[in-house]
Amino acid sequence: MILLASPGQGAQTPGFLSPWLEVPGVADRLAWWSAVTGLDLVRYGTGADAEEIRDTAVAQPLLVAAALAAFQTLYQGDDRPDAVAGHSVGELAAAAIAGVLSPEAALVLVRERGRAMAEAAAVTETGMTAVLGGDPDEVLAVIERHGLTPANVNGAGQVVAAGTMERLAALKDDPPAGARLRPLSVAGAFHTEHMAPAVDTLRRLAPGAPVADPAVALLSNRDGAVVRDGRDYLGRLVEQVSAPVRWDRCMATMRELGVTAIIELPPAGTLVGIARRELKGIDLLALKSPEDLDKARELIKAHTS
Repeated sequence: MILLASPGQGAQTPGFLSPWLEVPGVADRLAWWSAVTGLDLVRYGTGADAEEIRDTAVAQPLLVAAALAAFQTLYQGDDRPDAVAGHSVGELAAAAIAGVLSPEAALVLVRERGRAMAEAAAVTETGMTAVLGGDPDEVLAVIERHGLTPANVNGAGQVVAAGTMERLAALKDDPPAGARLRPLSVAGAFHTEHMAPAVDTLRRLAPGAPVADPAVALLSNRDGAVVRDGRDYLGRLVEQVSAPVRWDRCMATMRELGVTAIIELPPAGTLVGIARRELKGIDLLALKSPEDLDKARELIKAHTS
């Protein structure tokens, strides 16, 4: 059973799209999607520096476009994987891969999501810090004690704390025992109460979006559930902007479903790294560049009945 995973914000690196432009059709798709998003996705994915693509309004459409371009290169026509999951903004790419949204609808929503979240983040100086290791219960207790939110519970000993920079500084000075802290390259406290204005924006837009029910198993960040109703999934996407991402529960569902291989779409590496520690015995592939496409196709063939 093959699952495609789409990464979230913070996975982007300068120039990561450059090799994909050599793949027939990708540059044309990105030119069209640039018109949809109002962003020069080719420039941002090839020539922009780290600070430019850290901008939430840029990073989110760029990530979704990259994932969809790679998916459409890997799968032809109506072919799809057995299951799909996205981490945070990656859920919009997952929705398009599963057939809930068209690529254009997903990109319109991520365009507005990125803008609204950037505006919400500008109200108060906030950020996110990965807490690696330590006792899971103690980690959550210390995060709560500092008035922060466990915005991403990723499993494999990784929780992301989010909130004001002042409170993140206090966490740095008083971390959980045995844990390491790593600030993330994001521009705000995503998946917390600070994003409530962005939720309001998406609530106004979502009812008019054209939606279909998913054609494959589609996992939700809210609770790891397999969602069968497209409108339900879109509602979850909207509310997830200010609610914690439970990637740990998504991985538990992957195990229950009997997933045997995971391919992470570009910019790949983060989710495969977590799965390597949490999901033993599953074949994993980070689709980082077109050079990995043959390996991905071989993996799909080997795990497709």
